[in-house]
Amino acid sequence: MSFSNLLSILFLVLVVYGALALYVYFMQPRLLYYPELPGRELVGTPADIGLEYEPVTLVTGDDVRLGAWFIPHTAGDATLLFLHGNAGNISHRLDSIRQFHDLGLSVFILDYRGYGESEGTPSETGTYDDATTAWNYLVEQRRIAPRNIVLFGRSLGATIAAELAARTRPGALIMESAFTSVPDMAATIYPWLPVRLLSRYRYDARRQLDRISCPLLIVHSRDDEIIPFTHGQRLFEHAREPKQFLELRGGHNDGFLVTGRGYIEGIGRFLSEHLDNDAQ
Repeated sequence: MSFSNLLSILFLVLVVYGALALYVYFMQPRLLYYPELPGRELVGTPADIGLEYEPVTLVTGDDVRLGAWFIPHTAGDATLLFLHGNAGNISHRLDSIRQFHDLGLSVFILDYRGYGESEGTPSETGTYDDATTAWNYLVEQRRIAPRNIVLFGRSLGATIAAELAARTRPGALIMESAFTSVPDMAATIYPWLPVRLLSRYRYDARRQLDRISCPLLIVHSRDDEIIPFTHGQRLFEHAREPKQFLELRGGHNDGFLVTGRGYIEGIGRFLSEHLDNDAQ
């Protein structure tokens, strides 16, 4: 092969590599947020599983209207603020709502901007603002004491819950199937790209843990095919006490169901130990 041909091949490789890097940089919102998967239409309500609920419309500081549900429980004052993952909407979380309700918790779940019936377009700062709006609703309008609020986040929602916990004083924080940060996850998926330089999003859960002092439960499965188990381990190692780790069985999207009673009992023990007894 001649030197000129070698240079041509090298140039082509660089062009393709650069094009892929640009694709990843500009397509990050589509690679991170999946409100259309499986869809934005609500496919059910808590009434379908026999639970009373109240539809709630939240209005954020930047005037975005968000759809939400409040599912009350008469057992006590403890309320779980549910921050879901990066796909689907609140109607795809009925199984989880049932599990938490069975634990004696009221549940408040919202759709981020751009998800379900919520207005707007998702962004990192936007999802943080959405979670803050939900927190303020519970504290200011529902008059729920912060010590009686459990922040729960799954997958992307876990990093949003951690950011909120770092700025408030909840009774407890549960992070399920969480990643340490977007750049860390991107480095796992695209090890051949300089993704730490390209990343426009942080969602840095590990950094948020430095500012969190409430009781923490990390939940993760060794079988998680999307977010490696090592992410949960690193978060647990980095977190301060009091903290606990609950290991699941099953995949990223069904571990809480596959684990079954072990999942429910593990969360129940954590809450019984750390949440204000009068709240349950």
